[in-house]
Amino acid sequence: MGLMDDAKETAETLGRKAKDAWEDTTDRIGDKVDEMKADAEVKKAEAEAESVRKRNDLKEDLRGD
Repeated sequence: MGLMDDAKETAETLGRKAKDAWEDTTDRIGDKVDEMKADAEVKKAEAEAESVRKRNDLKEDLRGD
């Protein structure tokens, strides 16, 4: 029975390691997605700020300031 017990323990260990590896991979993917979303939000905010600056500059030019 020792051989069967060893095989069972090995299978459980492999299953646990596979599960841990899967969870790590999904966490990494989620982290990367979050990073990409944050980068996109920053770029959007920078573009909006630039648009406001240009609009304000045009208004100042029209006022003759």
